[in-house]
Amino acid sequence: MRVVRGVHGATLPPCVLTIGNFDGLHLGHATILSEMKSIADSQGLATAVMTFEPHPREFFAAASAPARLTSLREKLEYLGAAGVDYVVVQHFNQRFAALDALAFRDEIIARQLNARHVLVGDDFRFGAKRAGDFSLLAQSIEFTARHLPTIAYHGERVSSTAVRSALSAGNVELAGHLLGRPYSMSGRVIQGDQLGRKLGFPTANIQLKHNRPPLAGIFVVEVQGLGKPWPAVASLGRRPTVKNPDALPVLEVHLFDFDRDIYRQHLQVDFLHKLRNEEKYPDLATLTAQIAKDCEHARAWHAARQ
Repeated sequence: MRVVRGVHGATLPPCVLTIGNFDGLHLGHATILSEMKSIADSQGLATAVMTFEPHPREFFAAASAPARLTSLREKLEYLGAAGVDYVVVQHFNQRFAALDALAFRDEIIARQLNARHVLVGDDFRFGAKRAGDFSLLAQSIEFTARHLPTIAYHGERVSSTAVRSALSAGNVELAGHLLGRPYSMSGRVIQGDQLGRKLGFPTANIQLKHNRPPLAGIFVVEVQGLGKPWPAVASLGRRPTVKNPDALPVLEVHLFDFDRDIYRQHLQVDFLHKLRNEEKYPDLATLTAQIAKDCEHARAWHAARQ
């Protein structure tokens, strides 16, 4: 997969194109990518995705923007695994936000990105003030356009918003169904404050690249990137017992029966089940006792899964 930084640096071959934020890469996104690849294979075309960095809602209102489900790296990894040939990462700024919908259609999609077919979701809008809709897109004489219907799970529309809502409520199982895989976060193992080791529960501190995590608490997890899936328990949050409430969120993972040095390795943490919310304890002894209980419950959960 080739990553292109911005449409003006794009020299794409004739392609089937889809456009969107693709945050989370859920089942609806997967349907679009699968259909795009099917059309491309049948007509000898490349596949291309145009996405934006930062997320447009982060650009317009950073304080109220939704929590990201995936970092840019995670998004690119998922798109690569889906077999996409080109990903155009467009820097979203004031100039791009002001681009007229017709110019976006004719100059960007048709000329810069060399689209022959365009696939979008049923809620797709484009151009300044989101003035462009599917009807305007489909009027192009340079490419054909098609929108795919909503994908639903048990009557609920599959969307990034629905995934965020499930994660925020602690229902990681529902989020996994909407995504078609467990929700995960990935990052490099970095140096922490070694508190877990002092308490008898050494942890891998995973570097976070999200504007803010879409979930928090204590979770049963599985770690990828160690040669085989590894059972573990994780804490994601602000560690209220040992840090002030304004501290940045931290993802710490205690891997069961594990003693290798994994500093600087890049790992993926799959969230399987939420055990509880974060709590502030009166002292480290109480915290240590609770961690022991969390590990016991997580081990039992993993054992029952076998």
